[in-house]
Amino acid sequence: MRLTKGIFADIVQFMREKREKKRLAVLRILQGSNKPLSSSIINQQLLAMGHEVSERTVRLYLQQLDREGMTEILGKRGHRITERGLKELSVARAYEKVGYLAARIDQLTYNMDFNLVEKRGTVVINASIIEHDQLEQAVPLMKRVYSSGYAMGQLLTLFGPGERIGDVIVREESVGIGTVCSVTLNGVLLAHGIPTHSRFGGLLEVQDKKPTRFVELIHYEGTTLDPLEVFIRGGMTDYIGATSTGNGRIGASFREVPAGSRDSVLSLAGKLEEVGLNGFMSVGWPGQPLLEIPVSEGRLGAVVIGGLNPTAILEEYGIRIQNRALAALTEYSTLFSYKELDTRILSYI
Repeated sequence: MRLTKGIFADIVQFMREKREKKRLAVLRILQGSNKPLSSSIINQQLLAMGHEVSERTVRLYLQQLDREGMTEILGKRGHRITERGLKELSVARAYEKVGYLAARIDQLTYNMDFNLVEKRGTVVINASIIEHDQLEQAVPLMKRVYSSGYAMGQLLTLFGPGERIGDVIVREESVGIGTVCSVTLNGVLLAHGIPTHSRFGGLLEVQDKKPTRFVELIHYEGTTLDPLEVFIRGGMTDYIGATSTGNGRIGASFREVPAGSRDSVLSLAGKLEEVGLNGFMSVGWPGQPLLEIPVSEGRLGAVVIGGLNPTAILEEYGIRIQNRALAALTEYSTLFSYKELDTRILSYI
C-alpha cells in the first residue's frame, strides 16, 4: 500500500505525540519521587501506566533529558528531575490539563489523612515563595489578613532554601510560606462521610466583613490554573479595603455537600475552629441559592475562604511573590499560629 503525503504526515505527527507523552511521563514519575530513580524502576512504572517501552528506550529518553537539563544523573543512585524539568511539566501540553485542577483537588482530598480527633496527619497546603528583603514589610500584612478573619484558619508553616514544596523549590535568599489550602476542608468532610463537590473559585465581595456576592468566578473543571492565582495576578483583589474597612474583594470558593449533612458540617466547622483550620464563611440550606448562586438538587452550598489570601495581599503592596495553590501535603504538626510568624521566620533568614 502506497502512503499519501497526508497519511504519512499524520503518522509522523502521531509518533511525535506518542514520544512526547512518554517523555513527559518519565518527568512525571521523577517528579512524584522524593529520591533518584534508576531506568529499570522508571521502566516498570511506565509499563504499569500502559506505556509500551523497553528499558533501553527509557535510558535513551533519560540521556536526552539530561542533555536538555530537565533531569540529572546522580551516579548509581539514578536520575532526578531538575527545576528546569519541573517548569517544563508546569507548561507542557496545556490542553491536556483542562480539568487537571479538579482532578488535583480530588487527588489531594483522597490522599490527605488528617485526624480531627487526634489532631494529627497530613493537610493540604499552598506554597508562596518570597525573597528575604521583602519579609519585613510582608509579615505584618499577612498577619493583618489572618487577624481580620480572611484566612483559611490560623495556621501556616515555613520552608528554607533548597526545600521542596510539591514541585516548587525554595530559591536561595528566599523563604517558602505554606498556607493551609481550603481543600483541607474537603478531606476532613470526606473522612466523616461527607463527599464535597468543589464547583468554582471566585472573587468574593465583602461589606462590613460579611460576604455579599461573587463578582467573578472560574469553574474548576475548565481551568488549568487556580482561580485565586488568576485574580491575584490580574490585580483584581482588594485585601487592603477588606482588612482596613471591612469592604473589599477577597478570594473564596464555592462547595456543594449533600442536603442532609448541614448539621454535621456546622459541627465539624466548630471542631475545625478549635484546631485552627476552619475556613467556612457561610453554609446554606438544602436546595436554596447561596449568595445568589443556585445549588444542585439534593445539595446545599458553602462558601469557603481562599487559602492564598494571607499572601495575596502582598501583591497589592507591590511585593512580588511566586504562588502555587494545591502545592503539597504536609504534617499538621509542622503548622504553627500566625501570631508566631515574627519569631519563627527569623531562623530562615
